[in-house]
Amino acid sequence: MKKFWLHSVRNYLRLGMFFYFKRIHVHNVENVPKDKPVLLLANHQNALLDALLIATKCGRFSYFLTRAAVFKKSFVSKILKSLQMLPVYRVRDGWSNISNNNAIFESCSEILNNEEAIVIFPEGSHNLARRVRPLSKGFTRIVFDTLEKYPDLDLQLVPIGLNFNKAENCPDSTSIFFGEPFAAKDFISENKNEGVVKIKEAVHNKIKSLTTHIPQENYVEDLQKLNSLNIDFLKPQEVNLYLKSDFSNCSSKSRNKTNYLSKLFIMLLKLNLIIPYTIWKFILKSKVKELEFLSTFRFAVALTLVPLYLVVITFVIISLYTVSIGLIYLISSLLLALLAIKL
Repeated sequence: MKKFWLHSVRNYLRLGMFFYFKRIHVHNVENVPKDKPVLLLANHQNALLDALLIATKCGRFSYFLTRAAVFKKSFVSKILKSLQMLPVYRVRDGWSNISNNNAIFESCSEILNNEEAIVIFPEGSHNLARRVRPLSKGFTRIVFDTLEKYPDLDLQLVPIGLNFNKAENCPDSTSIFFGEPFAAKDFISENKNEGVVKIKEAVHNKIKSLTTHIPQENYVEDLQKLNSLNIDFLKPQEVNLYLKSDFSNCSSKSRNKTNYLSKLFIMLLKLNLIIPYTIWKFILKSKVKELEFLSTFRFAVALTLVPLYLVVITFVIISLYTVSIGLIYLISSLLLALLAIKL
C-alpha cells in the first residue's frame, strides 16, 4: 500500500511539473546507484521545488530531511511523514528541540543500512543566490554515525546541482546534474574533525561544479555581467568557466525574440483559469513572505486549485450540454496549457 501511495504521488507530481516547467533537463541520472545506500546532496535555491524535482527525477524513492517547522500541524505532519519526510530541528526552532535530532539521525542510519536513499540539502537553508553557500555539518554526522555503527556499509555520496533560469518565474526551465558517486568510507580518519572538514570540502566543491557558483565578494557585479551577456544558467559548467576566466572567453548570446504567440496563449490560459488565477494573484501571492517560496506556492495552486477548477467546469458543461462538449473543453484547456507553457 505504501509503494502504491508513493508511486501515485510521484506520478501526479511528474504530471504537474510537466505542465509547470517549460523544460526540465536531467543529466547523468544513471550516476545514482540503484542497489546501494545513498546520500543525495544538493544545493538549495527553490524551496520545496528542489526536493520535488529530485524526488521525481532521481530514479529512487528517497527519504527527505525537512525543516521541523512544517510538521507543526498534525494533519500536515501525517502527510509529510507518509511521503518519507523526516523533521530536522535547527537552532531557530529552539535549543530545547535540538536533542530531538538524535532520534532522527539514528533513523537515518537504519534507513541507510537498509540500502535506501536519503536526500539532504547540506547548505541548511534555501536562498535564490546563484552560489553554493557554506555547508552545515549535519550531514557529516549522519555519515560518520552510520559508518561507526555499520563499518562495512558501502555508503555512496551523490552530489546534485539544481539550476534554474529564473527560479521565481513561471514558466521557468531547470536543469539537474547528478554527479559521480563517491564512497563515504574514503573520509574515515583517526581524527574525526579532519574527516568532517575533508568531506565538507569535497561535497562543496563537487556541488559547485554542477551549478552556477558566483563568489560572494563580487556577486552583484558578476551576476549583472552574466545577465547582460544573456548567459544560459542551465549550463553551469559553461557559466563557471566564464567566471573563472574573468569573462575573457565569454561572448554575448543573442536574446530570444519576444514570443508573441506564447504571450497570447498565456493570456488565454489566465482567462480560462480566471478563478484560480485570481485567487493566486490577489489573495495567496501576497501571503508569501519569502521570495524563495514563491514558485513553491504557485506550483501548489497549479497542483490543487487548477485541476479542481477544470473538473468542476467540465461537469458543469456536461450537465448543461453533453459529455462530448465537456470533454472537448477539458482537452482544449490542457492543450492551451501546453502551448502557453512549452512555446
